[in-house]
Amino acid sequence: MILYNPRDWFSLIFEFHRSDTFRKMIWVLLIFSVYSWLMTWTELHYREYFNFHSTIAVHSLLGFIMGLLLVFRTNTAYDRWWEGRKQWGALVNSTRHFAYQLAALLPGPEHAEDRAALTRLIAAYPSALRHHLRRTDSGETLRHLHTDDPSGLQAGDLSVSDPQHVPNAIAAELYRRIAKWNRDGVITGEMLINLNAELARFTDITGACERILKTPIPFGYSLFIKKFIFAYTITLPLGLVDQFNYWTVPLTVFILYVFGSLELLAEEIEEPFGLDANDLPTDPLSDTMRSNVTELLA
Repeated sequence: MILYNPRDWFSLIFEFHRSDTFRKMIWVLLIFSVYSWLMTWTELHYREYFNFHSTIAVHSLLGFIMGLLLVFRTNTAYDRWWEGRKQWGALVNSTRHFAYQLAALLPGPEHAEDRAALTRLIAAYPSALRHHLRRTDSGETLRHLHTDDPSGLQAGDLSVSDPQHVPNAIAAELYRRIAKWNRDGVITGEMLINLNAELARFTDITGACERILKTPIPFGYSLFIKKFIFAYTITLPLGLVDQFNYWTVPLTVFILYVFGSLELLAEEIEEPFGLDANDLPTDPLSDTMRSNVTELLA
């Protein structure tokens, strides 16, 4: 995610970065500009042969409908992005709650080894979830989590050696350990219920993020918008040439750039857990949770 000053609007006008839609659309815009010029030239020079008629009235009506569709499309994509951000914010709070409760329940030096294992497991959960949402192979995820860093997973932290769903494996290991403390009399049944409720939030958050990831916008709706943009822009020179002559070319290219950019931005942010410039900052959030848990359970 790109961090910026929203008040510095003048410099943002001239800002270009790798996710800028102009870079992605440059060849489409060039090809469309040639097409628009050919349509304009043909209509201006051979109108008596082809008998073109202005379609500006039709395009005005369709433009209003297009605006409504793109607003709905953008709002839907942003809702998915914001829902993902809320879920990761909830995960930040849940890891903190879980960590300080365990720190209070296991205060003595005799529980130092347990606290160290808990620190590694809780701190690994956000990173495991981040890689899981990016569809990283589970083996690669485990190799990333098993590092030389003292806060990274160590051999024996997980009872399952090769899990297919790493976040679930970590949550199951956490529950297995607190259930064992309950059987050993370290914590009471009431404490176990409280800890289980906090741990259940981890799974709820994971499920909510998977719902966002695995439920894209309906195919028919997305396909219709793309076809609508294509049909609208491909016929637009016919509607503008009578009034703007050769200025029709830059105007139609600009309109295609606006409509296409909105669709590209919506496609990018509707799946917010990847590595695109406008995706959620899951890397720094994972680092924040790791440092918070390490401090609370130190």
